[in-house]
This record gives sequence, C-alpha cells and structure tokens, in this order.
Amino acid sequence: MSTVRRAAVVLAAVSALALTACGPTDDDAGSGAGGPTASPTKSATPAAPSASSKPSTTPKPAKSAKPTKSSTDPDFDVFPCSTFDVKFTATLAEPTTSSYLLKITNKGTKACRVLGHPIVTFGGLDGQATERGTAPGIEDAIRLEPGKSAYAGLMGGANDGKGKTVDSIGMTMNTESDLEQTPLKASTPGLYVSPDKNSVTAWVDNAEDALSL
Repeated sequence: MSTVRRAAVVLAAVSALALTACGPTDDDAGSGAGGPTASPTKSATPAAPSASSKPSTTPKPAKSAKPTKSSTDPDFDVFPCSTFDVKFTATLAEPTTSSYLLKITNKGTKACRVLGHPIVTFGGLDGQATERGTAPGIEDAIRLEPGKSAYAGLMGGANDGKGKTVDSIGMTMNTESDLEQTPLKASTPGLYVSPDKNSVTAWVDNAEDALSL
C-alpha cells in the first residue's frame, strides 16, 4: 500500500473516531440522563408593586372625644328632712281662731329637703290636721341649709262647742318613706281643736306666706 493511501485510511479512521466520541449514542438519546442540560432561564425581573399592592399604612387611632360634663342635680345627695334634722316651735299667730305659725330650723351640718305638709297631731286626741292647699313637687321642694328655717300655718277655728282644747301638738315630717321619727312637741296653750276645722299648710320659705295660704 502506498504511503498516500495509508495516510488517507488513517485520516478516515481518526475522523470516524472523533464523530463517535462527540455525538450522542442511541442510549443517550433515549434517556435524558446523559443529554445536554438546558441552561436555566433567567427569572423575570419582578414588576414594581402597584399602588394597590403596597402595604397599607396602619391608620392612627382616632382621638376619643373628651367626655362632656353631665349636668348633675345639686340636690342628688340631699335627703328629706326628718325630725332628727330639725328643731320645732309653734307661735300663736291669731288668738281668735287659735292659728299658729309652725317653724322648723335645720340644726344639722348638711342641707335637707323639706317635703309636703307637716303631720300635726293634737295632744292625746286621735286624728291629725288636714292638709291645706297643694305642696310643691319634690323638684321644687325647699332646700333647707344648716341654720335656715321653713314655715307652715296651723289654722284653727272658733269654739263651736263640738271640739276640745289641747295645750300641745306633735309634729313629724313628711319624708315619703317609712322612716320612723320621734314626734317633736310644741306648747299650744288653749288650742281649740274642732272636727274638720284644723288644717295645716305646706312648708314654705317665709312666715307671711305660711299664714296667708
């Protein structure tokens, strides 16, 4: 064999060997294990968050409104006057009719409310004076400060021979409750008590009104 032909055969063998080494085998083509691995694609650049996707700012808590001062009743803790709170006197105002001015004075250190009419009894006689006129409601009741006085009028009647004379009266306060009170006594010499003729006015804050109602 000539040198030229020998060289051509060697060259062909080398080329065939090179192709075998570089190209995939049938086994490689069937399974992806030895195949070329695709290079990973670059991840897309994340889009800028939209306005709606931005984290919302936590709103500041609203300031609570300042509580308004409620209008409180200045008499909410002022209790009705009882005989334990006052001292009591009776003064003859009209001898002809045996009418008396009744007076109470707050002897305590706190104000109290003077409610309704005084409850007046006559010595050892049964019954009591009837109420004369209408008393103000509890909202308009007298607030009796320490040392201050309230008045009522005990109206009598002419001696008609049907009644009796007494020398004292007893008085308790209207407290609109079942509070037990000790009756306060006052001297009333020669007070004539006639059936249905003796009446008493509601408490007022001045003596003149007490005797004219």
